[in-house]
Amino acid sequence: MRPAPLLLVLLLAWAALGGVVLAGALPRWSWALVATVIGTLALLDLWRQARRPSPQVQRELPEALALGVRREVGLRLQTTEPMRVQVFDLVPGGWPLESLPQCVQLRPGHACALHYTLQPQQRGRFRFEGVQLRIRSPWRLWWQQRTLPPLLDVRVYPNFVPLTRFALFSADQASRLVGAHVKRRRGEGTDFHQMREYRVGDSLRQLDWKATARARKLISREYQDEKNQQLLLMLDSGRRMLASEGGLSHFDHALNASLVVAYLALRQGDAAGLFAVGGERRWVQPQRGMGTVEHLLRASYDLQPQPVATDYLAAATEVSLRQRRRALVMLVSNVRDEDIEDLLAAVRLLQRRHLVCVASLREHELDGALEGEVHTLEDAAQAGAAALYLQQRTKAHEALRSEKVMVLDVTADALPAALVERYLAVKREGLL
Repeated sequence: MRPAPLLLVLLLAWAALGGVVLAGALPRWSWALVATVIGTLALLDLWRQARRPSPQVQRELPEALALGVRREVGLRLQTTEPMRVQVFDLVPGGWPLESLPQCVQLRPGHACALHYTLQPQQRGRFRFEGVQLRIRSPWRLWWQQRTLPPLLDVRVYPNFVPLTRFALFSADQASRLVGAHVKRRRGEGTDFHQMREYRVGDSLRQLDWKATARARKLISREYQDEKNQQLLLMLDSGRRMLASEGGLSHFDHALNASLVVAYLALRQGDAAGLFAVGGERRWVQPQRGMGTVEHLLRASYDLQPQPVATDYLAAATEVSLRQRRRALVMLVSNVRDEDIEDLLAAVRLLQRRHLVCVASLREHELDGALEGEVHTLEDAAQAGAAALYLQQRTKAHEALRSEKVMVLDVTADALPAALVERYLAVKREGLL
């Protein structure tokens, strides 16, 4: 319970009255009388406030939220007595809020609805601990703070909003939405689809001469990309993925990009799975069907990168035991020179059965590290360290390429497009 401004004003007036009494303008008993009146009113108001029933509060919010996506939350308040309240929701994680706190006047028989927006900053399971109200007393002398239910558990998933948008487009159109450059081909692929009349632009390889002779017109064979192939996304959840850019960790960027390419693979009729390595391990067996997206989200929503070294060879051994069918294995990490020996051993093991692609995340700061002007010894030291780091990074990538591994050296924001382009290129070239 805290004094309201009105009570503070009364106390200041009482103190000023004391100065008048000391000056002899008023009798001393008048000062005591005013003190008694103010104290009595304050105690009565305090007693009345303590007996007042709390408003009823309902929160309107889905139990599934998306990382980094603003969401509107509704609060509905009802009361049996008129009262003035300040409303603040106990949002978990210190997430950014807009339009809170709010001060509203409640009236009996009328529900008061107010809204605010929040933006989840971490994935996982979180709890709203209740709604905090500051209620003004009937005579406006006190503010009382009360914390009321409802408690609410919510799950914050990786950003699935782009996936819902992709559902409105074809697989090629969705690929372009993430920035991938799709090379259109007509009638080419590895699986026979149908016979049709020749069209301008068809290659001579597509012509079926026997069918052409029978029909007495040019007939082309039309092929399509092979379906029901396997895609396994290996995500490094170790210390290399703790770096942050754009308000998200590298692991979050990798997870969001992996969900995009998995969604497009499922749209193409392929099976997609997930294997998180480094920290806590999670395995989702590659499966077909759009329901797999939900499995991937549920398996990864509370997965966090850990400050531990990733054992690439142990992870590759587990993949070899679990994934018996040939697959495109996309490993997303931040490759460093000191990890290369273990990583090379891992990719050699994987390549016995699978096609391997390594996406190595690059920090944005590195792109401009060598372009800045050097004025001080500290600037020179930083530029030299950046140059050495980039040289070692390039050396590690070349070592992987020498083993015929597909290597993507990309920044976090370019990762979704890079993964999608590589996946489509593998499909187009029939490498699986």
